[in-house]
Amino acid sequence: MADAFAIYQSMWAMEELPWRQDREWSLEEQIDHIAEAGFDGIALDDDHPRLAAAVQLAADRGLGWCASVFPSTSGELQRSLDTVVPLGPTYINLQPDVRPQTVDETVPILVEWLTLAADCPCPVSVETHRDRATTDLFVTLQLLEAIPALSLTADLSHFVVGREFPWPLRPVDHEQIERILDRSSFFHGRVASREQVQISIAFPQNAPWVGLFLDWWDEGFRRWRSRSSAGDVCVFTVELGPPWYAITGADGHELCDRWTEAVRLKDVVRSRWEAIACAAEAS
Repeated sequence: MADAFAIYQSMWAMEELPWRQDREWSLEEQIDHIAEAGFDGIALDDDHPRLAAAVQLAADRGLGWCASVFPSTSGELQRSLDTVVPLGPTYINLQPDVRPQTVDETVPILVEWLTLAADCPCPVSVETHRDRATTDLFVTLQLLEAIPALSLTADLSHFVVGREFPWPLRPVDHEQIERILDRSSFFHGRVASREQVQISIAFPQNAPWVGLFLDWWDEGFRRWRSRSSAGDVCVFTVELGPPWYAITGADGHELCDRWTEAVRLKDVVRSRWEAIACAAEAS
């Protein structure tokens, strides 16, 4: 299963880079840096102003890509699918931009959308994200019970902040996250604390939270491997967002070099996947 894992870099997370420089990287420079750093692909929003060009630039450099879509209606979802599917994404990440007040209201919406996307030639997963249908951990767990076909892109940072998990976490918190991981086909990578959705992985005071997320991703990878089939690909997208995800100081600059951290996170996560794969092959 050596080719079953890929690490992508979010193009949204390339905004306002490089750190503390007056000129931002062009699209071509962004993708060149991603390729040179050893990422396997890029993650693009369907409304990216140069979507087709970015996909072609990535392909020219041997990179894959995945698409994120943000529908509020079935019509919007269909239009997004019509845009991205012909460009051949590895998978489609669906952020349901709706806010029903109950699980019973949410289920028919997601069932309709998953049915609409069922003929896509690539997997479609629903992202766990604040201010979306999956904003709440408890609601998302109920949605998983109600919709057996529901597959997730796990961005666990939103649950940590949304539920303001205590430190140390309670056993029930881990159990609930593991239920999310049981149904997660793809992963978005950033580290949160209970108060902040994105913290530096290099600052020593954040080490407990970094260790927690790495352990969760390890567990997610193990569970993915236990249920995957031939041809499946687990994509981990590094998604260290620009301000205001990234914390800034009084001068308006981010506190650390986000690109350096993205590359570091890629390397750490890849080494964790490889360790899990080696242990599985040896057992």
